[in-house]
Amino acid sequence: MHNLGQTRSANRHDHLLQTPDTFVRIPLPAIERGMAIVHISSAAGARFTQYTAELEPTGSIAPCENQRFIFVLEGFVEIVLTTVTDSNTPGAISPATYSLKPGSYAYLPAHSQATITAHQSTRAVLIEKAYEPHPSLPSPLAVFGHQDAAPAAPLMGDADLEVRSLMPDSPAYDFAVNVMTYQPGAALPMVEVHVMEHGLLMLAGGGIYRLGENWYPVTAGDFIWMAPYCPQWFGAFGKQPASYLIYKDFHRHPRTT
Repeated sequence: MHNLGQTRSANRHDHLLQTPDTFVRIPLPAIERGMAIVHISSAAGARFTQYTAELEPTGSIAPCENQRFIFVLEGFVEIVLTTVTDSNTPGAISPATYSLKPGSYAYLPAHSQATITAHQSTRAVLIEKAYEPHPSLPSPLAVFGHQDAAPAAPLMGDADLEVRSLMPDSPAYDFAVNVMTYQPGAALPMVEVHVMEHGLLMLAGGGIYRLGENWYPVTAGDFIWMAPYCPQWFGAFGKQPASYLIYKDFHRHPRTT
């Protein structure tokens, strides 16, 4: 049935709300037996790319020259890493194989020879970004884990708002990815305005997001991009917790060009 041109999606100069009713699936050269929903890229002014890959059984994603973060939403994937050892087993000898189920994630450094293969129908979020080297630290190692194993910490002392950091707390890594969970009625304690940009995917629940001067109802499956200095605030409502996966650039001096 036609929706007569109505949607919650919105595109403004400093933010984007993309709702599932407006998702368009396209083929990408790196993906075999699958499609991609490209949520944000440099075409919209972002300094990273985020997309959801929908893979058929035996579908795969080829290696890329940029660093890559993958978070599995549904299904099961196997990552074969042939050139870079990982931070969980220092000194491991390549190649190594890692299995990722829903809630599992992996960080793959730039130029990793890592192939991602689905063993059943799979949906996974991927974030890709050119690596910005640290002036005095070596390049980072690969990371593998599951969100449930990441310690949950209250945000600014609020036990109803938990943050799980999925990336190591080291300046060698130039971005962070967190899972934030709000109990019903919990909200950010302030409107944030900062130099970092965000890519955000709602995982569960819903609430109200302020982006710039606009207020949007959001729910599981929605994607949000926030440009640097976009005023932002979120409050959860409903009968179940709200959670989202959120990217931010981190640990680097602001660009001068």
